[in-house]
Amino acid sequence: MRRTGLGLLLLAALLALPASAEKQEPVERRGPIAIARIDGSINPASSTYLQRAIEEAAQRGSAILLIELDTPGGLVSSTQDIIQAMLASTVPIVVYVAPQGAWAGSAGTFITLAAHVAAMAPGSSIGAAHPVELGGGAPAPQQGEGEEKPAASHAERKAENMLAAFIESIAQKRERNVEWAEQAVRESVAVTADKALELDVIDLVAPSREALLEALEGREVKTDAGPVVLYLAGAAQHEIEMGPVLRVFSAIADPNVVWLLFMAGLALLYLEFNQPGLIVPGVLGAGCLVLALIAIQALPFSWMGVILVLLGAGLLVAEAFVTSWGLLFTGGLACLLIGGALLFDRPDLSDLSIDFWRVLVPAVGALGICVGFLIIAVGRVLRRAQVAGVDEMIGMVGVASTRLDPSGTVLVHGEFWRADADEPIEANERVETLSVEGLRLRVRRASRRETPAD
Repeated sequence: MRRTGLGLLLLAALLALPASAEKQEPVERRGPIAIARIDGSINPASSTYLQRAIEEAAQRGSAILLIELDTPGGLVSSTQDIIQAMLASTVPIVVYVAPQGAWAGSAGTFITLAAHVAAMAPGSSIGAAHPVELGGGAPAPQQGEGEEKPAASHAERKAENMLAAFIESIAQKRERNVEWAEQAVRESVAVTADKALELDVIDLVAPSREALLEALEGREVKTDAGPVVLYLAGAAQHEIEMGPVLRVFSAIADPNVVWLLFMAGLALLYLEFNQPGLIVPGVLGAGCLVLALIAIQALPFSWMGVILVLLGAGLLVAEAFVTSWGLLFTGGLACLLIGGALLFDRPDLSDLSIDFWRVLVPAVGALGICVGFLIIAVGRVLRRAQVAGVDEMIGMVGVASTRLDPSGTVLVHGEFWRADADEPIEANERVETLSVEGLRLRVRRASRRETPAD
């Protein structure tokens, strides 16, 4: 206990040193302007890209790293990696929520607050950082005055407390509105750019990149190395590209995209299995499933959701071979809906999920329609009379080679057969095959309208 208390006292003394130290004089900061762009979810690909952008900006001696941001949210782990790199950056980082109408939602709120300078375009918004609920796609509604907050599960409370503490520490570090930051997590509060500026959530509102750089000219920014004054007039601008591989991975590392790829893969493979030899549907379907599996490795998923999705796919396949009057088909679609809703339901690790009404339901419905048509087509083929083998002889018309009384020889489909008839049939009369009994045919006299088979 004594050692713990001594350690806490030493830590408090160290934290108090900067406050008691003599104020540092600001240093001029000049150099090129590095620019990075995030337009989509925060995932391992975008995290790798931003960390690389911070390193590259430092290596180039950039005056600032400008991150233009438009995101609905993302993975907690990726967000943590990005913020750790931002807090450790020797280059001042400016986060600009743009263009107009952009959203720094959920994980984007954390990243914006962690910037040395936070700016937004008019018409953009920030906030709604509460962990998503089952069937997500939208932030939890704000509670009105006097309304009781719905009871949360242990996982939801744990995620909420963890994220609230995380965002409070970021806001304190950057001297921003800590109370609002906590509300963004606990109550899903979201505000416009002008309101965010009024609440001291951000530093600037700028209609364009040029206007933002002009507003930053001569601005003093606090960094861990001390205050710096930005001089950006006439500075060269360098765009840091994400690269094609990271761009593709970033695009597919989204629960909605993963689900669409999975449904498309199932439909195409189901078509290939029912119509072997088409090749193209099989190749495309396998490709979709491979991409979905690659992307799902980067997303926190629930094994219960995976099991239900696989069970649903199995029930749809079984419907084609088992007469269940649609029960297996209906059960398969239900399992896919429930499994899809649970697949990425991990509020403690991610604020991303499959949009239930705009993605999950339409995708499952489209798959159900495709599989239904295939089941109907397969059923018609199975019910169709056999057109190959010995049974194809039934109904064929031939010619009696000898008199049948009751047995004789007939020529049917270019072959001579021993045949039996229930009535005498003269040679050269046309006969119709009624059945095949071993190597003998049972025939009858054919009507005049029927033509002998070749």
